[in-house]
Amino acid sequence: MTSTPTEPPEMSDDEALAAEYVLGTLDLAERSAAEARLRLDHNFADLVNDWQNRLADLNEDYAEVVAPNLLPQIEARLFPQAAKSRGWFSWAAGLATAALIAIAVFELAPPSQPSPTMTAELTAEASPLRYEAAIAGDQLTLIRTAGAQADAGKDYELWIIEGDKAPVSLGILTEASVTIPAPQAAEGFVLAITLEPKGGGPEGKPTGPVVAAGPLKKI
Repeated sequence: MTSTPTEPPEMSDDEALAAEYVLGTLDLAERSAAEARLRLDHNFADLVNDWQNRLADLNEDYAEVVAPNLLPQIEARLFPQAAKSRGWFSWAAGLATAALIAIAVFELAPPSQPSPTMTAELTAEASPLRYEAAIAGDQLTLIRTAGAQADAGKDYELWIIEGDKAPVSLGILTEASVTIPAPQAAEGFVLAITLEPKGGGPEGKPTGPVVAAGPLKKI
């Protein structure tokens, strides 16, 4: 009796990154980011070690863990109903189904600096952008790991949201890597990035679509 072959399971982003790191197929920027993560993210380091020791086991099944869909709550906090009634923005339908993947991220400070205490991964299903963030000591660092800078005449603006409170702007993201003074934050606070007119949201309020978001998590 002949058995029917089965399709190999899909790999998570981290598993694929670990495999590409071991195989040496990453470009310089991607490899540098992966090496930084190895020094902090024990789960990612385990994946790399596994690929190094068992490259032949390409069909190993690692379950992908996806965080709950938090984007509707994030959108509601960034854009309360009163703002919606004034027509400040419109949302793409695809954003309502965005899923946020919360994983530990790469080291953002040299070994002599304080180790990160909280991390976040900022993503949105309908957006190509992906940012990784970490708070270490009195600094918050974000690194764009996927997607491009905002088009001419637009800016990405970073916000932090505590529960049901109004979002607070942390500034404009003009570079792929940004380090700023760390805000007062705790686990569960949300970091969100919106696409705004040049210079940021008018009157210090978000007006554009959420292009990446994710909750802070303790390490």
